[in-house]
Amino acid sequence: PGLAHGFRVLSDRADVMYKTTDAWAPEFERSIRWDDQQLQIDWGLEKGELPLLSEKDAAAPSFAEFLAESAPA
Repeated sequence: PGLAHGFRVLSDRADVMYKTTDAWAPEFERSIRWDDQQLQIDWGLEKGELPLLSEKDAAAPSFAEFLAESAPA
């Protein structure tokens, strides 16, 4: 529970399957900005190369914003 995942597809098509601890509930789904500097993920992109992202992922907040939104009130 409570994990983040990301993947880079190098082919024209990919099938992704998830094993979860409960049924998928889209109302609880959130995103973290793919290129957040705090996470320091090396996606193996060439300089200036940008990935193809979903609208949801393109609009994702930074990791710090994600944590702030997740903090208990």
